[in-house]
Amino acid sequence: MMVVLPSLALALLCLLPAGAEVPVQPDFDTEKFAGMWHVAAIASNCSVFLKMKDGMKSSITIVSFMPEGDLALKLIWPLADKCQKFELLFQRSGQAGHYVAAQEMRDLLVMETDYSGYAIVQEFKRRGEEPHSALQLLTREQDTSPQLLQKFKELVPTVGLTQDMVAILPKSGECQEGAGWHAWPPLCGDA
Repeated sequence: MMVVLPSLALALLCLLPAGAEVPVQPDFDTEKFAGMWHVAAIASNCSVFLKMKDGMKSSITIVSFMPEGDLALKLIWPLADKCQKFELLFQRSGQAGHYVAAQEMRDLLVMETDYSGYAIVQEFKRRGEEPHSALQLLTREQDTSPQLLQKFKELVPTVGLTQDMVAILPKSGECQEGAGWHAWPPLCGDA
């Protein structure tokens, strides 16, 4: 189990080259976006993620915003014997819906959302010889429509990823907020 934990951290935090302009949600509204989301699908070019993607389950992401506008993420991932919690803080950038974690050279962009049902978020890491990227489909409910999954899959190549990098995560009721958490700080190293 000890080998799985560092690998999982790398898979979760390993994230495509930042060269392309990625659109963000017009008129992004932080109040509407805050709250609990389920991670329904992920696409990533991270080698650690690609090795683990078939065994991953849906997780919970709790989004909150600080008074100064920074975005705080609390991620809760089910593992074989417990729930793992990660906390990340992104500073707001000059563009609404775009946040940065400067020390990790990581960007988070809310590409599209209807606030009440789904969001598509891209995270990319600019540090290291090979930058990494992840595209995530977040949903307010664990059930995801085939149309929404299709929309997500159609966006995958627009950010330089391929369909073989996609994981549709099965539902998981194992980890709920506050139940059986084990704090574990994220690894900031390159994958």
